[in-house]
Amino acid sequence: MEQQEVFSKVVEIITPFSKNEEALKSVSNDTNILKDLGVNSARLVDIILAFEDHFDIEVDDDSADKVQTIGNAVELIAAKLSA
Repeated sequence: MEQQEVFSKVVEIITPFSKNEEALKSVSNDTNILKDLGVNSARLVDIILAFEDHFDIEVDDDSADKVQTIGNAVELIAAKLSA
């Protein structure tokens, strides 16, 4: 799966959890999921679970803790998919 495909799916998964629709319009790899998109930390757990379900991967707690930006999520998922 291409990075761009992963990026698009990550954004799609995060969208329902985001409280900042304006930030979603200009989302990039540097977009902070909690600060920029207004996702709370409890919802971030739901997002990680959605990543696991959609991409059929397993994300350990240490890896999940490192997901702060869209780019972090894309890199994590891409690494898991190529493993």
